[in-house]
Amino acid sequence: MSVDVPMLPLLAGMGVLLGLFVVWRAGRRRAKAAAEAARTGARLVSLAGRVLLGGAVILGVQWIVITHPDNTTLLLVVLALPDLFAAYVLTKALTVNTLDSSTRHRGDR
Repeated sequence: MSVDVPMLPLLAGMGVLLGLFVVWRAGRRRAKAAAEAARTGARLVSLAGRVLLGGAVILGVQWIVITHPDNTTLLLVVLALPDLFAAYVLTKALTVNTLDSSTRHRGDR
């Protein structure tokens, strides 16, 4: 018993399968790009939320201490601590790190 399949329907079926594969791959790439864009946006929102929350906590503590100025040392500490955080962040952000490329290793071109 043998099955005779005409060439035209066989090629048409293979073309349909190839078309479905191409559409599937393109959809997968778009979904991957959309997921990466969503992750990037979520990171930015998360960072902004943490910055605002940290600022609100520092502001709240400073407000409480300033409205009750009984202890001068505590007042100075609470006002100076955010300055230390800001100085650390600015120093780290403005420090230039360079990679010294003058040393060559065996195998470098």
